[in-house]
Amino acid sequence: MTEETLRLTTAQAIIRYLANQFIEIDGEEMRLCGGGFGIFGHGNVTCLGEALYEARAELPLYRGQNEQSMGFAAAGYAKQWLRQRFMFCTASAGPGTSNLLTSAALAHANRLPILMLCGDVFLTRLPDPVLQQLEHYGNPAMGLNDAFKPVSRFWDRITHPAQIIQSLPAAIATMLDPADCGPAFIGLPQDVQGWAYDYPVELFAKKLHRIRRQAPDADEIRDAAALLKSARRPVIIAGGGVQYSRATAELTAFAEAHQIPVIETIAGRANLLDGHPLNIGPVGVTGSDSANAVAEKADVIVAIGTRMQDFTTGSWTAFDKSARIVAINAARHDAAKHLSLPVVGDAKLGIEALGAALEGYLAPTEWTQSAQDKRKAWTAYVESNVAYGNRPNSYAQAIGVVNALCDPRDRVVTASGGLPAEVTANWRTLSLGTVDVEFGFSCMGYEIAGGWGARIAQMEREPDKDTIVLVGDGAYLLMNSDIYSSVLTNKKLIILVLDNGGFAVINKLQNNTGNESFNNLIADCPTVEEPFAVDFEAHAASMGAIAETVSNPAELGEAFKRAKASAKTHVIVMKVDAYDGWTTGGHTWWEVGTPHASGNPKVKAAHEAQESNRAKQRKGV
Repeated sequence: MTEETLRLTTAQAIIRYLANQFIEIDGEEMRLCGGGFGIFGHGNVTCLGEALYEARAELPLYRGQNEQSMGFAAAGYAKQWLRQRFMFCTASAGPGTSNLLTSAALAHANRLPILMLCGDVFLTRLPDPVLQQLEHYGNPAMGLNDAFKPVSRFWDRITHPAQIIQSLPAAIATMLDPADCGPAFIGLPQDVQGWAYDYPVELFAKKLHRIRRQAPDADEIRDAAALLKSARRPVIIAGGGVQYSRATAELTAFAEAHQIPVIETIAGRANLLDGHPLNIGPVGVTGSDSANAVAEKADVIVAIGTRMQDFTTGSWTAFDKSARIVAINAARHDAAKHLSLPVVGDAKLGIEALGAALEGYLAPTEWTQSAQDKRKAWTAYVESNVAYGNRPNSYAQAIGVVNALCDPRDRVVTASGGLPAEVTANWRTLSLGTVDVEFGFSCMGYEIAGGWGARIAQMEREPDKDTIVLVGDGAYLLMNSDIYSSVLTNKKLIILVLDNGGFAVINKLQNNTGNESFNNLIADCPTVEEPFAVDFEAHAASMGAIAETVSNPAELGEAFKRAKASAKTHVIVMKVDAYDGWTTGGHTWWEVGTPHASGNPKVKAAHEAQESNRAKQRKGV
């Protein structure tokens, strides 16, 4: 029998393979890879570029402005699709590829699938040293691309065309694995990209993928149910994994059946609607007084789909030291943290199995009622916090204006600085799965780029809704070029630029630890002789966006209505106060390093105050 083959270059084979991978979502078949983001250079334009040109209808390629922002856009796309689909990023060798390191780290921290197809030096080494090559005298095989090993879930360098027969399926399997999901990196030496090989035709047959739902172990469910049945003060912590498992309905049904209060992580915001009676609010450092009060008193905590990051746990001070934790998670690593009772498996199946084992159990009425009373008090606080009038402009007021005027299915995106805390605390969830607060890596620059990627995905399913980006002036200045990208590609964004004159939230942390304001606000930079503000309106308009500046929240509301009616990216700029108007409620302790010795009495006092809360910290148990 003669095996049928197809002679292709390595690059052509990679692209043809990607174009033939499919997934079924809600009964509809679609390509697993939604396309890609690319900036061409000598390391990828001649061979990979040639292959992508031939497949441009099947795998649309978006021209990036910065490789890091391309990675952020791919992450925003993957989040919008709940990790069921991904996009690739292709970068040239050298600095083009190294620019992707930060976005790979973001995807790794957030367990998001992105595929990086990056140029590499020549395998033959005949032209060494080449442009942009790093030379390691004692290890000629080591190069820049090796730096991606710590921030990739899958890493490979293709040294022969046949390797992709094994490497590509392994990369995709990693990106679709609920337990190991994360970025996949494939280094492509410039010569190997163009080498031809006789590939089996079967490699390029259409493949329909399914994301695995791992059933939990029966013994682990039994142990978890026994512990939860003993609980007098149970609480559910709902993380981002609930949404990735498409288990929001099961979470709601489980909580209602057993009358257990639910508190949300940052990634788990929008697991429950704002008005659900068992939604007690967000937990942790950027949380709510209601959720944190419940977490502190709980005797059994059911943590579902969360990696228990320090902002969720208050650096492990948010819970009573005697509280027991049941952790339902597809990843064994996350399920076993802090001596939790692990239930390793899919969140949806885990919730259903635990619910069946708990038949007849109800949380004590007085406990649930107490949690609900605390939530009512927090709701009243938020209503007051977002209200505006005779006081300085604030993030919370801007959030309240947008929240009141947006469509329930609009998606809100934010990331670094003070906005994640303010959105997490003050945003009222109007529809499930509509909030993207990137705080797994707390990455400046994600906001606009991630919003662009989210909008690409949103237009594939809900083109009549909007993606709303909230960004501070500091993050805007760090990365803003995808305003231009969004206009070029007709992917409308509504962007609120909230200008507080620098890195105001870090200035707040600086002051709260006894330090003087220094090098955070523009006015406090010692090398700045005459501080001045950037004209963000003019800057955004120069990239093709509609842009306007407003003076207060009332004007912001009118501008937001205009932005909703607009057909293209609309940027609204408003100054907010750097010192006044921060959300003061809802914070647990957070461990930051403070000087153990200082000649400044304010710094010494702040250190002592910081350390006084350490007694509450659970030390690994």
